[in-house]
Amino acid sequence: AQMRAEGVERIAIVTDEPTKYAGMGVAFPTATTIDHRDDLDRVQRELAGVPGVSVLIYDQTCAAEKRRRRKRGTFPDPVKRVIINEAVCEGCGDCGVVSNCVSVQPLDTEFGRKRTIDQSSCNKDFSCVKGFCPSFVTVHGAEPKKGRAMAVEADISGLPEPVIPTIEHTYNVLIEGVGGTGIVTVGAILGMACHLEKKGVGLIDMAGLAQKGGEVFSHMRIARVPEDIHSIRVHAGSADLVLSGDIVIAGGKKSLAGMKPTTKVVVNTVETLPGQFTRDANFSLPSERLKRAIISHASRETTHLVDAQRLATALMGNSIATNLFLVGYAWQIGGLPLSSASIERAIELNGEAVKMNITAFRWGRLCAHDRAAVEKLVAPVTAPSGVERLSSSLEEIIARRVDQLTRYQSAAYGERYRGLVEATRKAEADKAPGKQGLTEAVARYLYKLMAYKDEYEVARLYTDGNFLKQVAKTFDGQDLRFEFHLSPPLLAKPDPETGKPRKMSFGPWMMTWFKVLAGLKGLRGTAFDIFGYTHERKTERQLIKDYEALLAEVLARLTPDNHALAVGLASIPEKIRGFGHVKERHLEVAKKEEAALLADFRSGPKPEVKLAAE
Repeated sequence: AQMRAEGVERIAIVTDEPTKYAGMGVAFPTATTIDHRDDLDRVQRELAGVPGVSVLIYDQTCAAEKRRRRKRGTFPDPVKRVIINEAVCEGCGDCGVVSNCVSVQPLDTEFGRKRTIDQSSCNKDFSCVKGFCPSFVTVHGAEPKKGRAMAVEADISGLPEPVIPTIEHTYNVLIEGVGGTGIVTVGAILGMACHLEKKGVGLIDMAGLAQKGGEVFSHMRIARVPEDIHSIRVHAGSADLVLSGDIVIAGGKKSLAGMKPTTKVVVNTVETLPGQFTRDANFSLPSERLKRAIISHASRETTHLVDAQRLATALMGNSIATNLFLVGYAWQIGGLPLSSASIERAIELNGEAVKMNITAFRWGRLCAHDRAAVEKLVAPVTAPSGVERLSSSLEEIIARRVDQLTRYQSAAYGERYRGLVEATRKAEADKAPGKQGLTEAVARYLYKLMAYKDEYEVARLYTDGNFLKQVAKTFDGQDLRFEFHLSPPLLAKPDPETGKPRKMSFGPWMMTWFKVLAGLKGLRGTAFDIFGYTHERKTERQLIKDYEALLAEVLARLTPDNHALAVGLASIPEKIRGFGHVKERHLEVAKKEEAALLADFRSGPKPEVKLAAE
């Protein structure tokens, strides 16, 4: 009302819960509208045409706050989860674009980089399902699968006690990680452990933006008596322990500046990509460079790089356990001047997930003492399988794809692929001896084009048994019910604002229809293929023919000098990702790059320029 009284022409409220305002007894001023957040683009366009001042209010609970309230039981927690069928996913990144959610993470597979949902950090916003892709499924009645540690206790009875570091003046600890993952809680627990031992402690939290995956640093100084602490911030080159839940933050300037050659560094090496990944599907972390930087600022002997999130998630069933796992690891290597009893008591006093956190702390200790034994224990859970298992040789790459194409269409289709790959291998061996990069590129990307995901293939990838195995590996729950988010070409209506087809939801009966559709794959490419007449399917078939023609030209002109260009041309299909209009957008970019590479390939090597003698 105040804004309206001050001359605001139009007030628009956009929210994920537009119905919550009904019955509140609040009288909104005239020219106030309430819309669902799905209509945000339309509302913004409308406001752009309003003369004078307009106000847009976006009302939605912070993702991190949702998780906190759900733990306390004060926020609705729907019993459903989203999973991405890793075989159907094209890795186009449209889900990240529409949701801007950092819980959508990369998954490297034999058939390229896909997407996966980090179930531990997922805030159940469900906006990712609006990405134009048939790989998203809502699983009703599902909960993340629990790890083995919930049933098997961490046996520390035979674990040796480490040498507890002495405190000369102050013992300086830098705790760091991503906002919203419990970094501040770790500092609070260790601070309480100090109080229990009547030690002096100074703690200051420097928090980033949790909802955007920002940096969080907790500076801690531990002393024998409080009077020995004159400042709390851990200054440059003064950290005795760096406990990092994120390798990107550990390798950043702020963290590196605190290290010295004797600093004990414990780093979680999992690659959790930042918000930039939601906008750039090709974004990747320079992990090896970050590791080298950490080691160079501390030392190889005092740096401990641990895939803690993978181990903690496998053992505990929740990636939130990672931080206490790291604390246990740091304690066991003599990185904390506290007793394990004090730390465990502090965990109890904290009152949140006490059993899980104590167990995670103990598993961290066991990992520090005998990492191989812990790895062996979790191997059955963490060992890559299915599309996540990477081929170890060119022969395996080819064989797996011949098998897949046989399942996709027929044995003849698979042999057609093998013949083109073998022709490439022979030409490469003759014209560029000692190299096989071109053969591998053709093996990967000819397959990608030939196995285009039409309606028959998507149906097959849902009913061949692997999707159900993926669900069983990811979730617990009784009477799970699937909800598929699809945009059938003959049924989906265009969005009135964008003109792009909208997605629709289908119940578990869709699995029956998928089985029927998968059995009709023999119609693919024939006059009876009703889907084959669409522009998208015609384009996909033409891409195969174009690639074969391009390959023939490349092999005819191949030399050792243009080999790198040939590999680049053969790899262009890697950039053609997605479905429908998303695929069209990627195809346009890929074709421009292909044209530039082809022009360079055809022009031949650049003539050497000789400088005139002075």
